[in-house]
Amino acid sequence: MRKWNSNIRLKTRRQVLLLGKLVGMMACWCLPFAAIAEYPDKPIRFVVPFAAGSSPDVICRLVGNELARQIGKPVVVENKAGAAAIIGTEAAARAAPDGYTIVYANVGTLAINKSLFTKLPYDPEKDFVPVALLGSVQNALVVRNDLPVKSVRELIEYARKNPGKLTMGSSGNGTTGHLGGELFKSMTGTYMVHVPYRGSPPAYNDLFGGQVDLMFDNLITALPQIRAGKVRLLGVSGPKRSPFLPDAQTLDEAGVKGYETVAWGGVAVPAGTPREIVLRLNAEINKALASPGVRAGYANLAFEVASGPPEQLGDLARREIPKWAAVVARAGVKVD
Repeated sequence: MRKWNSNIRLKTRRQVLLLGKLVGMMACWCLPFAAIAEYPDKPIRFVVPFAAGSSPDVICRLVGNELARQIGKPVVVENKAGAAAIIGTEAAARAAPDGYTIVYANVGTLAINKSLFTKLPYDPEKDFVPVALLGSVQNALVVRNDLPVKSVRELIEYARKNPGKLTMGSSGNGTTGHLGGELFKSMTGTYMVHVPYRGSPPAYNDLFGGQVDLMFDNLITALPQIRAGKVRLLGVSGPKRSPFLPDAQTLDEAGVKGYETVAWGGVAVPAGTPREIVLRLNAEINKALASPGVRAGYANLAFEVASGPPEQLGDLARREIPKWAAVVARAGVKVD
């Protein structure tokens, strides 16, 4: 009888211990969900790996201000420019995956840099989780006004007859303007000399002065020059005509079949960020993109709004990585 009672007490103690463990495990499981339910309960840091006043910075501040208004917490833009946006992007990749650090991630940081740099200190596919695509901007193919060509076809013919004579300016090595030009050269069988500049303004100064002959440049900086009549527009680079230049042909329409170059950007978070937080951010950003203030700001920059699920940004990056890797390899472009 004593032995039987002892067995009962032993089983009871085991049950109590097991119950204690289960309660502890449930408490641990509940803590992250509680944190997610309260998210966000403090300011969000928005890392922009470009200089203050740049187009990405302006876009991120537009979206960030509207996002802050919606969620009732500050969204603090932190500019970390340098090294083709690598400095800021790497810093964001190393941040805590808690939803309180988000980063502007674009075609350069998520797609081009992977093949442009031999030692990239972050992995665009493994170190980040996509949150939302913010939008895109097309490039414009513009030439100096006194160049004896008035269409894309005439430019191709002139370049073929004068290999190496034409000079192609860009806002810098590895930009979509530069690589978009390299893609154009490879698709048309032409050879033009690339002349990189530190940004678009000095490149335009030389284009106006005749030191360079043509440029592929973002509409953000090209549109004012086009509207002022300082350059001649031959076409735009997107898959469809730009709403800001509806009469301008795409390069595909102009005869370079399959040509497409678009500079896109979005928001990402460090890998490991809970899915629930990613979806909350995605919903809030999409809501911000639909606001009149953000849309008006985008129009001033010739930036086209895009919205959709997180996977939209990730899928776009995965499609473009091999595309730009092939362009970089053919052109022999290396920055480091």
